Amino acid sequence: MNNSNTRREFALYVARELHEAGYQALWAGGCVRDALLKRAPTDYDVATDARPEEVRKVFGRHRTVPVGASFGVMLVTAPRSEDNVEVATFRKEGPYLDGRRPDSVQYCTPEEDARRRDFTINGMFYDPINDEVLDFVGGQEDLKLGIVRAIGDAHHRITEDKLRMLRAVRIAATLEFTIDPSTAAAIAEMATEIAVVSVERIAHELARMLVCPRRVRALESLRELGLLRMILPEIIPNLNEVDSVEHWGKTLRMLDEFEVMSFELAFAVLLREVPIQQCKEDDDSAARDAARAKVVEQICRRLKLSNQQTERTCWLVEHRHALRDAPQLPLHVLKRLLVQPGAKEMLMLNRIAAVATEADLTAVEFTERFYSETPAEELNPHELINGGDLIAAGLSPGPGFKEILDSIRDRQLDGEMTTREAALTFVDQIVSGKTIEENS
Repeated sequence: MNNSNTRREFALYVARELHEAGYQALWAGGCVRDALLKRAPTDYDVATDARPEEVRKVFGRHRTVPVGASFGVMLVTAPRSEDNVEVATFRKEGPYLDGRRPDSVQYCTPEEDARRRDFTINGMFYDPINDEVLDFVGGQEDLKLGIVRAIGDAHHRITEDKLRMLRAVRIAATLEFTIDPSTAAAIAEMATEIAVVSVERIAHELARMLVCPRRVRALESLRELGLLRMILPEIIPNLNEVDSVEHWGKTLRMLDEFEVMSFELAFAVLLREVPIQQCKEDDDSAARDAARAKVVEQICRRLKLSNQQTERTCWLVEHRHALRDAPQLPLHVLKRLLVQPGAKEMLMLNRIAAVATEADLTAVEFTERFYSETPAEELNPHELINGGDLIAAGLSPGPGFKEILDSIRDRQLDGEMTTREAALTFVDQIVSGKTIEENS
C-alpha cells in the first residue's frame, strides 16, 4: 500500500472510531479540496463535535497528543508518524490580536466552523462514513470555476491572519487557479502588513512556492500584489528601467526551464544578481559572484533559513560561472567542483542560464557528459596519503600540510600521480629540501 493510501486508511479509521463513539467526524480542509480535484491529499485533518478530552478518551492517552488543546486540537498518532491525524473540535474564533492566532475559541456547529476558515475551497467537509460533502461556503462552485476566494469579507479574513495572503498566492499557483478579484484587491491593499508574520512562516511559504512547478506564476502574483517587494526587496525590478525588466524576464525563463527544482536552486536563480556595493568596476566575475554570495547569505540569515539551505544557495551563487569554460579547466579543478554536494544543481543552473540567454551550449553539454560518464572512483578517488603519512615522513604539523596534500591531490585528480608510493616519494623529496614548485 502506498503512502497516500495508508494516510487515507488511518484518517478513515479515526473518523470511524469517533463515529462509533457517537460523535460527528468529518474530513476537513485541504484534503477535501484535493480529493474533489482527484489529487492525492498529502495529509488529512478531522473536524468533530467531540471535545479534546473526549477525543483522548476514544483513542487513549498514549495515542493522543494535545498539540493545541486550548484551541480544541488533538493529534492522534499513527504507526507511521507521517500518517498522524489532527482532530479539531468544531470551533469559532475570537479576535486575532496578533494577526496570526485567535485570542479565544468557542465550540460550535460545523457550519460556523466552516465560516471561520480562510478560502471557500478549503472550507468544505467530507463525511467518509456516509460519503457526503458538506459545503456551507460555496467551495464546490469555486473549485469548478478555478477560483481562490476568501470566505466572507476578504479584508476581515486577511486581518485575522496575514499569512493568508501568501497562502492564497501559493494555492492559486499550485492549482493553476485565479485569485478572486475582491480577495486579490484586499491582498494588494494589505501587502505591507505581511511584516507582522514571522520570517520563518514567510520563508516556509516561499519555499513551497519555489519548489512548485508553477513557481513562475507564484512569483508573478507576488510581484503584482506587492508582496514580493516586502519579502525580497533586493530582487524587485524597477519597471521604469528596461534592463531591470529584461533581467526579471530572464529570471522567470530560467525558473521555468525545469519542472522539478530544489528550493536552493530556485532561490539561487532568484538571487543570482542581487545588487552589490563593494566590488570595483574592474573586478572579475568570480570576485563579483563571491561578493553576491555574501549578500545572499545575509538574505538567507534574515529569513532564518537552515544552515544547509543557506550554504547550498550561497555556494550556487558564488560558483554560477565556475563551469563557463569547463572544457579548458584543469581536471583537478573540474573534478573538485563536480564532487561538491551542490554539483547537480550547479549543472542545472549552468544549463538554464545558457538556455535563457540563447548562449552556446558546448561547455554545458561537455560538463554534463563528463559528469555522467566519469566513474565515481575516478571523479573522487580515495586519497593517496593523509596528514598522518606526512608526520611519519618527518614533517611537523602546520599550515604547509594542506598545501602539500592539496598539491598531491591535484596531481592525483589530473592523472599524473596514481599510487601511494609515488605520493610518498613526492613527500620524501619535500623533506629532503626540494620545494613543491621544483616537483611541478
